[in-house]
Amino acid sequence: GTSAAPAMTMPTVFIQHGGGPMPLLGRQPAVSNFLGAYMATLPSRPSAVVVVTAHWEDDPVAVSSADAPPLYFDYGGFPPETYEYKYPADGAPALAEQIRSLLKASGVQSQADAQRGWDHGVFVPMKLLVPDADIPVVALSLRAGQRADDQVAIGKALAPLRDQGVLIIGSGASFHNFKYFFARDAEARSRGQSHAQAFDQWLRSSVTDTDLSPDERIRRLCAWETAPSAREAHPPRGAEHLMPLFVCLGAALGAAGRRVGEEDGTSLANSQFEWSGEEPAIGPHC
Repeated sequence: GTSAAPAMTMPTVFIQHGGGPMPLLGRQPAVSNFLGAYMATLPSRPSAVVVVTAHWEDDPVAVSSADAPPLYFDYGGFPPETYEYKYPADGAPALAEQIRSLLKASGVQSQADAQRGWDHGVFVPMKLLVPDADIPVVALSLRAGQRADDQVAIGKALAPLRDQGVLIIGSGASFHNFKYFFARDAEARSRGQSHAQAFDQWLRSSVTDTDLSPDERIRRLCAWETAPSAREAHPPRGAEHLMPLFVCLGAALGAAGRRVGEEDGTSLANSQFEWSGEEPAIGPHC
């Protein structure tokens, strides 16, 4: 049967989660400022948050199903207090089960994972977004293999959750190449800046251009490897930080997004994107 469209569809958002715990240490203020203010921009308080993290790739796709997952400190070389963080939000086993059903109905295999803790791609942004830890969280892996269309399929399957007030977050980075993050000499640094700029311009126009149909946008973004400086922005087998964007794109059914957040003040251009709840989240599946 048909039911009246709900008043508010939750946006879906692709965010930069920062380097390890640095946003929590005040060392990446653009990340912490944006995330700290983001919840207040939403149409209503989310019923739950699903975080697709760049730091978890599995096949089949894995869904965190524990009642209260621990934290997984998947970084090294930071101050001792960064291994003591707590984030006591509830898991959401029933939502995890629903996610698995939606994936199955779309022909995407999945597995429940009740063991793995929330990695820094989950707990760092969540501590900034919802410091009181009073909204349930489900973490979701990418599908291993770093194929964009696999991630789009996951997002499309999850699109109906947006009409249940679930906020779907893709947690990664639009530019992620350690060769340039840690470039010491000016020439390498300058090359990195040029590559970041070129890829970021392509990505912004591809996500935001309202002249593209949803199918055209998905096709264009799924061909990201042919974009200017693509493999300098995300090296071969090292594109995991871009992959959550494709889950968001799928959850938005290919609609145009908008860039959100400030320029982060680093010289390596990167972007975060939101797809608003104004687009109906139920639409044709290809």
